[in-house]
Amino acid sequence: MSHVTKQTALDTTDQKILRILTDDARLSIAEISEQINLSPTPTIRRIRHLEDAGVITGYHAATNPTALGYTLSVYVAVSMDKHTAERFYEFESQIQNFDEVVSCSVVTGRSEDYLLKVLVKDMRHYEEFLLHRLSKIEGVSQLHTSFVLREVFHRSAV
Repeated sequence: MSHVTKQTALDTTDQKILRILTDDARLSIAEISEQINLSPTPTIRRIRHLEDAGVITGYHAATNPTALGYTLSVYVAVSMDKHTAERFYEFESQIQNFDEVVSCSVVTGRSEDYLLKVLVKDMRHYEEFLLHRLSKIEGVSQLHTSFVLREVFHRSAV
């Protein structure tokens, strides 16, 4: 994942483009141009600028986890035994190989070091993931699980 170090100034037209693409990235340039009252050429130029500046990082299909059989959403707080760059690097390298982990963040303000968002099919799937894979990563010293009862909303930053 690339990290953008410079904030890009966005005018209202750029913000509209981002909202439109966040809602439906499959729209044609003509459809986007019509919605922002701009001709296609400057619309394309603006989108390319947003891509080059690292504001738009890709175009993805949004999926419904439940429709794919992932009915259980879990947050797992992970504590590490040592706070060294090597230990964190190793954990971060390994955790990326688990398809169940859809998000991994280093956190502060808690006793844990990482907060993971995990999607699994059911409790048995979570148990297998927890006992046979996550807890086996060298350096993991403690795990705290919170089950999501209901997601109120989810959105991308715009």
